[in-house]
Amino acid sequence: MPDARSYPARPFLAVSAAIVRDGKIFVVRRDGLFSLPGGVVEAGETLKEAVMREVSEETGIAIEPVALAGFRETIARDQADRVERHFVILCFAARWQAGEPALNEELSEARWLDPQELATLPTTPGLAEIVSTAIERLKAAG
Repeated sequence: MPDARSYPARPFLAVSAAIVRDGKIFVVRRDGLFSLPGGVVEAGETLKEAVMREVSEETGIAIEPVALAGFRETIARDQADRVERHFVILCFAARWQAGEPALNEELSEARWLDPQELATLPTTPGLAEIVSTAIERLKAAG
């Protein structure tokens, strides 16, 4: 069955969450890289609803989205230079509310770690900057 997200007519809107708990950041491993949990926004749901749903579906964790922490754009091209994938990802600063990681089939690992540890891991581009901004936004929100 072909992937409906391959060779899109337009970018997909997605959300992710930089989740903080006791000073630690929650990261997941997807396709060999550590990143933030999240996924595609469904028609009719708000961005906050989407990020809460996606995090819950992927990890079993309940969160409180607090503020936007930035965005990332992912564009993958095939050998013929056609756009194979295109996602615009809005990243939220979020607080952990409840639950312990119970990963879905898309994820191979999850860790709570000190933000400085991101430098020692293979991550998606810009992850450390998004996490740093998220921590600042959470502090500012009190």
